[in-house]
Amino acid sequence: MPAAPTSVDAALLEMLFDQAPDVAFFIKDVTGRYTAVNQSLVERHGLQLKSQVLGKRPSDICPGDLGRIPAAQDASVLRTGRPLLDHLELHWYAPHRPGWCLTTKLPIRDASGVCIGLIGISRDVRAPIAASEIPMGFATALEGLEQNPSEAVSPSGLARKARMAPSRFARLMKRFFGITPRQFIAKTRIAAASLMLRETERSVAEIAVACGFYDHSAFTRAFRSVTGVTPTQYRSANGGGTKKAAP
Repeated sequence: MPAAPTSVDAALLEMLFDQAPDVAFFIKDVTGRYTAVNQSLVERHGLQLKSQVLGKRPSDICPGDLGRIPAAQDASVLRTGRPLLDHLELHWYAPHRPGWCLTTKLPIRDASGVCIGLIGISRDVRAPIAASEIPMGFATALEGLEQNPSEAVSPSGLARKARMAPSRFARLMKRFFGITPRQFIAKTRIAAASLMLRETERSVAEIAVACGFYDHSAFTRAFRSVTGVTPTQYRSANGGGTKKAAP
């Protein structure tokens, strides 16, 4: 089992990830406090110095659920020793710009196997490559979902619409977007809902149905799981806060 990184290891990792502006990197101790971060993580919170983050928990630098939810994730990883892998989340970058990230958190164990911290990254979901490089059936299937997010569709159903085997469809999705078909479906529906919450006066229940959720409660759970706030809170914030949720 991996031992906790030494100070030299942490410094080298920090220097390495400082060269990756599309990735937020962090190491946290057993209490969930940051012990190493890259500059990208600092700047995503509207801060300038790593010293403004080090020694703090996510809940110390992000108010409400934007800090509470990642802190709860940390506590679960530290308590159970089970990693969080490629968790799709919607975050906010200043000013009021939404972005999608895949967050991974791995436990750090000492020589006896005791969990003494965690290490992780939150990486931006890649944008698709040039449209001319995307097979027509693949593009048509994705466009159909984006235009009609209320449609009941599964990853295999989306592959059928693209006239592809599910395995090939999944490979292309990973290549173009860096996520799975199921994550893409969730991303598309939540993105559509976010737009409706910002730009229309439709009720939350109406938006839930329009975006493919079978009831208000299911929509609220799904929306909160990837944004850190409820649909009503998102709407009240006029399109989100000025900070993204802490990874």
